[in-house]
Amino acid sequence: MAWMYILECSDGSYYVGSTRNIERRLWQHNQGEGATYTARRRPVKLVFAAEFANVADAYAAEKQVQGWGRAKREALMRGDYEALPLLAKKIFRKKSTDTENDDAD
Repeated sequence: MAWMYILECSDGSYYVGSTRNIERRLWQHNQGEGATYTARRRPVKLVFAAEFANVADAYAAEKQVQGWGRAKREALMRGDYEALPLLAKKIFRKKSTDTENDDAD
């Protein structure tokens, strides 16, 4: 078994990782032996964990969630799975340009 996990750091930021032994890895992060990112932001606390059948799947989930924004990560942590697709969509607004305004004259 393997885990993808999210830690909340002392500065309120999130760290996403994967491991085979979640208890040991959390201990390592809090000892400053985990990632450099968490070593500077201790203490950390586990706020989400998902179990996978193998390390490859946990690592793939880690990489996916690392690419998400804060709001989408927080929806995952809340278990608000319906919000995930909505948070994945970017809204592009059309910018007005000077040439559009020139046509109005």
